[in-house]
Amino acid sequence: MNRIKFGVFLPFYAFKAGEPFDRFRDAVLECERLGYDSVWLDDHLMFEKRSILECWTTLSALSALTSKIRLGTMVLCNGFRNPALLAKMAATLDVVSNGRLEFGIGAGTQEDEHEAYGIAFPKPHARIDRMREAVEIIKKMWTQEKTSYQGRYYRTSGAVCEPKPVQKPHPPITIGGSGEKLTLKVAAQHADRYDWGHVPSLELYKHKLDVLESHCKAVGRNFNEIEKSSWLGGQIFMVPDQKELEEKVGQLKPKNVSLEDFKRFNFVATPDDCQREIRRYTSLGVTYFMLFFGDLPDVSGVRLFAKAVVETLN
Repeated sequence: MNRIKFGVFLPFYAFKAGEPFDRFRDAVLECERLGYDSVWLDDHLMFEKRSILECWTTLSALSALTSKIRLGTMVLCNGFRNPALLAKMAATLDVVSNGRLEFGIGAGTQEDEHEAYGIAFPKPHARIDRMREAVEIIKKMWTQEKTSYQGRYYRTSGAVCEPKPVQKPHPPITIGGSGEKLTLKVAAQHADRYDWGHVPSLELYKHKLDVLESHCKAVGRNFNEIEKSSWLGGQIFMVPDQKELEEKVGQLKPKNVSLEDFKRFNFVATPDDCQREIRRYTSLGVTYFMLFFGDLPDVSGVRLFAKAVVETLN
């Protein structure tokens, strides 16, 4: 079996206390020390009235502070940046990080921040088609001497991107989004890995695998070329043993939320629970797990998972 990889999702909005970059930097350095494969930043310009940092600028700073851990975007909003410029930015980050970029991109979902920043927010089919064109331009700029492209939404004329990314043929591309008619078709065409966010059941996950495989057949892509990824629950709350599990659930679950609904989006788990859940998905060929620890910026859950799960499985 291929080595199982674990990426830690570190959304800016989870860091509520202290200096935002200091707490964030410390969490990333701890993830690197603990041996996680990657950390992933979200891409928002605003999130309610909370103080958040811009994704690419922060990744650039982190690339100079880290040496081993891979740096990912979960996921870039395509509408925020011109794709040719984004290709240049990504190539630069891959160079300065010595080949550690994980390039995740999606069509965008938050209408309010687009409107607030004066950025167009078309209907879903148009946003997804824009993302497809953007990925096509980006791949060309990473691999070709000059890129000329004439699409419905974007064009380039002899665009040069030098230096090229360190990773060959290019940094791995993760397509974010689980829409079965349009987004999964783009994933079938262009993704090295997909990301569907939290899928609440194994049965639904299997269904989406079948849909993706059918899209791969339709476009002539080998389905097995795409790395299978899964989120381990929505938010993860680690407890050391079964004795503390019920107590933790009692602390976290709002009184007006049923236990069933709470468990759909929150994974309160012991290390043994995590290992069992991971094995359910590795039996389907999943090799990449995304982790969102609900107690951030506290990193005690990050530490317990690394010691009791990551080290055991790898």
